[in-house]
Amino acid sequence: MHPALSVIFFTVASGAGFGLVMLTISLHLLGGVPGMPGSGTLAAIIVGVLLATLGLLASTLHLANPRNAWRAFFRFRTSWLSREAVLSVLFYPCVMLYALGLWLSGGELNWWSAIAGALAMLLALATVFTTGMIYASLRTIPQWNSPLVPANYLLLSLASGAVLLAAVTAAFGGRVDSVAMVALVVLVMAGIAKGIYYFWIGKPQGPRINTALGITRSRIRMLEPGQSSDSFLNREFSFQAAAERILQLRLVVYVCGFILPFLMLVVLLRTDAAILALLAPLVVIGGLLAERWLFFAEARHVVNLYYGRQQC
Repeated sequence: MHPALSVIFFTVASGAGFGLVMLTISLHLLGGVPGMPGSGTLAAIIVGVLLATLGLLASTLHLANPRNAWRAFFRFRTSWLSREAVLSVLFYPCVMLYALGLWLSGGELNWWSAIAGALAMLLALATVFTTGMIYASLRTIPQWNSPLVPANYLLLSLASGAVLLAAVTAAFGGRVDSVAMVALVVLVMAGIAKGIYYFWIGKPQGPRINTALGITRSRIRMLEPGQSSDSFLNREFSFQAAAERILQLRLVVYVCGFILPFLMLVVLLRTDAAILALLAPLVVIGGLLAERWLFFAEARHVVNLYYGRQQC
């Protein structure tokens, strides 16, 4: 698949924003981050909502006809894209009520802000899940058609959100140790899940030219293509990345997305160097941008069989 920058930015930014909101509300409902004032919790919510909003707005840049975007809201029963659109819109009034409750009470919870916060947290979780399911539901792309895809989307969202929450906590003078421990756990889980995904797509996925024709004893090759001119299918679904580049970017994903932030948070726990908490989100976002580029570049649409290209 051709990696579209708008979709890469959308999935990374909205995932981090929703992850930050989910973890902030979860910890607040459980008693809050030790030492962090209500203004810090409110700031974390605002940062999360801004990131999610920027990501959702960026997703419209990938539309061929943005004026028809409203149609996405009317296929909720059958379309994961429609479910994502509806759930993301429902998220906003809930999180606004929760933020209003924080602002009016100085960071204290009351019954209606707690209910609004719990609903916002669940809607953020559901939105990230539906984003992953948009890709996991596509049987025509074997590398995406797996429960590993929404699982990775959720874990990477929580990992980036946890690292961002550690940065906000450090900026507002709260105790970073509890948030850093949560971030360490989620980073490890996300790294393992991503490793399982890379191992899985390393095996042959989906049909090949031989299996499509039912011929197993001979190697089939196409003598002439089905069309003589370029098309949308060629441009969008026939992107090829060099194997060496893929390996290099996988290394970037693990070093920047998991290893470096993990080490930075470990050092932070031992030295209280708050600057590490502020730098870690930048490193994580860089790693996730590479991860999401690979997510699209390594996908192989079955339409490639029509052009004589074997599936990976």
